Amino acid sequence: MTRIAVYCGASTGFDNKYAQKAEELAQWMCTNGYDLVYGGGNRGLMGIIADTMLANGRQVFGVIPGFLVEDEQAHEGLTSLEIVEDMDERKKKMLELSDYCLALPGGPGTIEEISEAYSWNRVGQNNNPCILFNQDGYYEPLIEMYDRMVEQGFLTKEHREMLYAFSSFSEIKNFIND
Repeated sequence: MTRIAVYCGASTGFDNKYAQKAEELAQWMCTNGYDLVYGGGNRGLMGIIADTMLANGRQVFGVIPGFLVEDEQAHEGLTSLEIVEDMDERKKKMLELSDYCLALPGGPGTIEEISEAYSWNRVGQNNNPCILFNQDGYYEPLIEMYDRMVEQGFLTKEHREMLYAFSSFSEIKNFIND
């Protein structure tokens, strides 16, 4: 059973295309037999993905720090909701529970979580491949920044190639199936 840790916004953004794509991602995950590991919230893109997965009979594992239970409105009715002490414990637990890390569009927290998972991957502390879902070029500036790090000698080409960016679910599926 493959579990994908999805990092995404606790809001939906201003354009409905992000909510639509989050629901499409969840449908795609269900169709392909993947289960969800995520931040445990019930609103925004997080809530859309969790609700869609649950409605389709898939397993959903939420991990949320106690101080965010009220803020992010912890999702009730998940397969499992683990309340942890802090964000560090949340990120570690999400990696333990998952096989892949995937970032949808989101804010600073989303970028921080996928960046840390990628950084830990580079130093051998995370075996999960890290993927940016580059919807409509959302992550282009971040991708360009990592490429610039290589150009300036702060990141090796080998390590840069450990962060993947795909703009379609079929590309992600092909990557997982390789």
